[in-house]
Amino acid sequence: MKNTLIIIFLIASNFLTFGQEKKASNYKFIIVPEQFSFLKEKDQYKTSSLTKFLLKKNGFTVILDSEEYPAELKSNPCNGLNAVVVDKSSMFKTQFVIELKDCFNKVIYTSEEGVSREKVYKKSYQEAIRNAHESMIDLQYEALTNEAVVTTKIDEVAEAPLETKNTATPIVATPFVLKDSKAPLKNAAAIKNLYAQPNENGFQLINLKPEVVFLILNTNIKNVFILKNKNGILYKKEANWVAEFYENGQLIEKIYQIKF
Repeated sequence: MKNTLIIIFLIASNFLTFGQEKKASNYKFIIVPEQFSFLKEKDQYKTSSLTKFLLKKNGFTVILDSEEYPAELKSNPCNGLNAVVVDKSSMFKTQFVIELKDCFNKVIYTSEEGVSREKVYKKSYQEAIRNAHESMIDLQYEALTNEAVVTTKIDEVAEAPLETKNTATPIVATPFVLKDSKAPLKNAAAIKNLYAQPNENGFQLINLKPEVVFLILNTNIKNVFILKNKNGILYKKEANWVAEFYENGQLIEKIYQIKF
């Protein structure tokens, strides 16, 4: 009974941890594009520089997407939000909204509309951005200090005997063995870095852009995952991870470094 309670506690703790969605104020970094989509030049009318300057007042570490990223952001791009200035202007006024999006392009925060009726582009653009930012006074960086971090080792939990009244013959799983694990991989591409973000049944693996490269599903075998929507698997081989799947009738093998 004791082992059963331990397992239930670990599973419940993981669901609580994964279920905690960050608020905009919990992200340490904000990335501002050097050129907004409605402009023709980089930092035209100093719009990017001004947005960076203003968001720093909210306590965030703000960088342009053309600048060198801090190591903490490099190691996990989802530690940052992307700032976007949305142009809602009409013929008679400049009207902007500042949106903050997470690494999956989900809008986490939206400012109120900033309006300017100035005729000169530089003045009107900067005034509209400043007015939009004034409504963001409620947004201040708050580091997450009380997050519970629980690591469940699936192989250790699996070894814990469970008390049960079921007298049916137990099913013994056949161990998964990779044959010739030190043999060179065929069709292997250069090693790339991916970052794992937990979801309901496994993880989504993203790159530095960031974009989702794979959706992987958990299995009962240690260090083996199913590649969702692909005819293949992902497994650990020495220090790397190998994705094997069929594409146009050909077996493809790709090697990755994955940070879980």
